[in-house]
This record gives sequence, C-alpha cells and structure tokens, in this order.
Amino acid sequence: MNLRLIKSSEPDVNITPLIDVVFLLLIFFMVSTTFERESEIEVTLPEAAIDAPVEEEFVIEVTINAQGTYFVNGQRVINTQTTTLKQAMLKVAEGRQDPPIIVSADANTTHQAVVRVMDAARQLGFVHLSFATTQTQETQ
Repeated sequence: MNLRLIKSSEPDVNITPLIDVVFLLLIFFMVSTTFERESEIEVTLPEAAIDAPVEEEFVIEVTINAQGTYFVNGQRVINTQTTTLKQAMLKVAEGRQDPPIIVSADANTTHQAVVRVMDAARQLGFVHLSFATTQTQETQ
C-alpha cells in the first residue's frame, strides 16, 4: 500500500492566447476607427476674416458644389427645385423646430443657388442660418 502524500501541482494559466486576442482586437479597432471626417463633395469655400464655429449638437449642413448640385447632410438632392430642397431639409430635421443650418457653398457657385437654400429655409421657418467659410491669412 502506497501511503505517500501526492502533491497536487498548481494549474498554470497560459495567457498567451489571451494576449493574442487582445492584440487582434486592438488592431481591428485601430483600422476600423475613423479619425478624420473627410467630405466626398468637392467644395472650395469662400474666404472671410473670421471663421466662427457653430457649437450645436444637431445641425443641417447644406452643401452646394460649383455645378449647383445640393447635398443635405451629405445626401445628394435629386434636383435643384425649391420644393425638393425643402423636402430634403424636413426629412433631415426629423421634426425638430428651427435647427441651425450651415450653408457650405462653393466659391464658384451661382448666387441663385445660395438664395434658393435661404428661401427654402425661410419657408420652413428655419431662421438660424450660417455660412461656412475659410479664414483668410491676412499679412500686414
């Protein structure tokens, strides 16, 4: 009869697979994260002396490119009629009363295209309009 005490060995935990999974997750999140918001719409903004940012949690951004095509929050409007533009702005507003509107018009777009956005906003009762510009580099 064997009466010796059998020493049970401590189970060792191998954390190498855990570290591998953590590194793979880290790489996945680094690759899938967007660090900079880039616009796919080519717009050359006009210049102004002061560029004041709008600090609102919800804004409607209406972009007009050089050809006069409208984009409401990045979605292309199918034509340039005021009624279509109003419908697109209402859809984005989602029932909000008087959201701030930022008009980003290309420097080479027609004056009529900008006035059409202002008119559509007025007809909807949206009165908080601002225009996106780039700040000039003044040398004295």
